[in-house]
Amino acid sequence: MKKTKPDTQLILRHWQEAVPNDRLAHLVRDAGRAYARALQVRLSAHDVPFGHWTFLRILWDGDGLTQRELSERAGVMEPSTFAAMKTMEALGYIERRQLPDNKKNMYVYLTPKGKALQKKLVPLAEEANHISIQGVSAQDVATTRRVLLAVLHNLAQDDPA
Repeated sequence: MKKTKPDTQLILRHWQEAVPNDRLAHLVRDAGRAYARALQVRLSAHDVPFGHWTFLRILWDGDGLTQRELSERAGVMEPSTFAAMKTMEALGYIERRQLPDNKKNMYVYLTPKGKALQKKLVPLAEEANHISIQGVSAQDVATTRRVLLAVLHNLAQDDPA
């Protein structure tokens, strides 16, 4: 389908030639960047920024969250969430409302247009994931998932917060 972008080719060459045995954390970060780039290119064809994808995914799982809850789940600062919500509202993807009994918090709800994006955009993410594991055995994919989940578990246990 699409050729690998020069950025991703440079990352791959770096790992193959310069630092084939560098720390796992760096490899995971770079793989994540390559995934993000593959999806970002696909989303741009639908005029959806990658940052909006993160919020849409969270809201597709359940909307009616506060902007603060969205920030926490997305792992971004509240001002970034506020700016994204303003843009997404202007695009007609979400609406923000205060509840009658709670004027302090702003709650975010998907509009029908925002909900409809799920059918268009999720297959793009699935395509990027499918491309990423071409030539990798199902057993190796399962092992990779187990290892990454163990890494997450270990780091969650170490998290002082």
